[in-house]
Amino acid sequence: MPESDNYLVIGSSGFQGAAVARALLTAGHRVRGFARGTGTPAPRAPEPATVHGDLADPDSVREAFRDVTHAAVQLPLHFDARLIATYAHNVVTAAREANVRRLVYNTNTPVPDTDTSYAAYDTRRIAEAILRDSGLPVVTLRPPVYLDNTFSPWNGPELAGEGVLSYPLPADLRVSWLSHDDLAAATVAALHREGLERATLRIGGPEAVTGAELAEEFSRGMGRPIAFRPQEVGEFESRLGRVIGPEAASGVGGIYHWLAEEPDTELFVADHDTVRRELGITTTPIARWVAAQPWHVWLQGAGTS
Repeated sequence: MPESDNYLVIGSSGFQGAAVARALLTAGHRVRGFARGTGTPAPRAPEPATVHGDLADPDSVREAFRDVTHAAVQLPLHFDARLIATYAHNVVTAAREANVRRLVYNTNTPVPDTDTSYAAYDTRRIAEAILRDSGLPVVTLRPPVYLDNTFSPWNGPELAGEGVLSYPLPADLRVSWLSHDDLAAATVAALHREGLERATLRIGGPEAVTGAELAEEFSRGMGRPIAFRPQEVGEFESRLGRVIGPEAASGVGGIYHWLAEEPDTELFVADHDTVRRELGITTTPIARWVAAQPWHVWLQGAGTS
């Protein structure tokens, strides 16, 4: 690792950004975080030196990028197209001034090829296009659905207590579920692998499973029967809204409303051979990830760990 390398993680206090910051710190890199305000960070979030600011403020973004050589970018759960475009333009300007050698953008969701009328997809496509067309050495990662979403206040208690995995996906939709830690491994690899500039990679776990097959993997991992229940999107938004707020939950819900209306059978499926070849990583099988989680905390009324 060159002595002059400095890494910026935008969104370092959130779940995905925290996983990326942990992975970089574990590898011995110098890491700076960027986060909004001084609110409560995600559980297990590391504590790198952090610039607190707003991506809409070009000066705070410029300060975050000062002397940075590599950046991992994930945008907040805002779904206003103009605001997201402002965020992306500010990142581009600051990264260009810093002469960043690699920037990895996590779309946080698969991105359909055409407009959907749902901001959860379309705002991420806007940001992706701004970053891609900037001329910067950008790598875009498009993950599917995170396994960690199931170990959450809106899923954990029902899963641990009742053996029911509720999620707002069509029962027959195949999904290459991915963990936050594997997202972080993919991000770290994308920050360093040669020849990936301007690549867009659909990443995911090694298995693409339907709802029933997902329940089978959870049954193996938890050592007891688990059933999959296709959840109404409105119910999902209500549960999620108690944790992240109703506006953000409504935005996220757009992902699943669109899938219910126009299911794309391959959008959430990753080619794991491509992941191994391009990034040099092997992602975690579902049952192994499930077995490693402390599901008992939900029976004790505890929070995530």
